Amino acid sequence: MYNVSIHNLSIGYGEKVVQRDLSFALEAGEMVCMLGRNGCGKSTLLRTLAGLQPSLGGSFEIADVAVVLTDRVSLENTSVREVVAMGRYPYTSFLGTLTKEDNRIIDEAMRDVGIGNRGRDTRVPGDGTSFNALSDGEKQRVLIAKALAQQTPVILLDEPTAHLDLPNRILVLQLLRRLAHEQGKTILISTHELDLALRLSDRILLLSENSAELETADHLKAKDAFTKAFGMDIFNIEL
Repeated sequence: MYNVSIHNLSIGYGEKVVQRDLSFALEAGEMVCMLGRNGCGKSTLLRTLAGLQPSLGGSFEIADVAVVLTDRVSLENTSVREVVAMGRYPYTSFLGTLTKEDNRIIDEAMRDVGIGNRGRDTRVPGDGTSFNALSDGEKQRVLIAKALAQQTPVILLDEPTAHLDLPNRILVLQLLRRLAHEQGKTILISTHELDLALRLSDRILLLSENSAELETADHLKAKDAFTKAFGMDIFNIEL
């Protein structure tokens, strides 16, 4: 089953086209990492699919989507649980009241990303459940839990490991892969983590100038697609 289908899609800003005539489909239950040089349109594609900016041509069909952006987030006097609960607000009443089912979904999302022990609803500065008291890796898990709480079939993430150290980069990508496989979600990630993407993604969406290839890492290596995309043989660099 396809959760994302793209047909001759052109993307960019104003009259500037960054990519044109993109066509591919993403399946339920797979994690796809999007790779390419700076300026090739990775973030632009995510923002277009998320409805944050218009397309410049073509069409796409996408199931309900949650988005996790790159920006560092700072939330004063906000607990971890309150951040995750923001994912339920589009579905609450006019008063924003959380139901018993909403709270169950929030608890489940927090457990899924391994932060269930951060669930007490407190805003005490310095307390472990205060969002701003968390490490960058823990904050990213909270934002992923917020996306999970929306219960959408598709999650789009723009550089989710950008501010993390190596152990946390690995843990976050492993977590996203597990969520895709266990919950049948389509997870599309824009990343510069080449080595981790090659090892952990189900397929690679490789963007180069005015083209996109969606294949397994092995297929892309076999056809030397990475050399075309990056302008150099990244697997045989002479020092």
